[in-house]
Amino acid sequence: MKIFLDTANLDELRTGAAWGIVDGVTTNPTLIAREGKPIEEQIARICEIVNGDISAEVVATDFEGMVREGKALAKIHPNVVVKLPLIRDGIRACKALSGDGIRTNVTLCFTPAQALLAAKAGAYIVSPFVGRLDDIGQTGMDLIRSIMVIYENYGFSTQVLAASLRSPLHVVEAAEAGAHIATMPFKTLDQLFNHPLTDKGLEQFLKDHARTFSEAGAVR
Repeated sequence: MKIFLDTANLDELRTGAAWGIVDGVTTNPTLIAREGKPIEEQIARICEIVNGDISAEVVATDFEGMVREGKALAKIHPNVVVKLPLIRDGIRACKALSGDGIRTNVTLCFTPAQALLAAKAGAYIVSPFVGRLDDIGQTGMDLIRSIMVIYENYGFSTQVLAASLRSPLHVVEAAEAGAHIATMPFKTLDQLFNHPLTDKGLEQFLKDHARTFSEAGAVR
């Protein structure tokens, strides 16, 4: 499973990239706005840090506007994937942009039926939102499982990106469900490293090492 960071913060991206485990990045207008830079400038800087798929989202909601913005975003860098909302004009724009060889990420997916439409329109990636479904009392990970079954049934090449992942458990469940990609905030990625027994074990190893060499020095 590929791991993407869901952020536009360059410091977080540099740290994640240095770990050698970040395969790509997802952004949205809200994340870009937090950094206080024009979207084109920030996306270009992100592409310099992470060598992988970088999702950049349009802000238009009409077909013509989405296609126009999508083409402009795709020109920023070869790794840019144009992010489109899963609405009627968004699916239409997905079909048009995909037809022009521009890769798309269809986002705000909340049902298997919507995911089917995205695949039919030629989406490179579809982004089902797990956490937001959990928020309203549904089991978000069931959506990932349903989409994977549908895509496997018909051989769709669209990659399933599990989005709105808020905990290490979400990440593990997405991997178990077979999601191609999991995107998460930096905080969640950082939490994947943590376990108290790892810390305890390392502490004990270091104590044993120090004691052994201390005793060896005393013998000399």
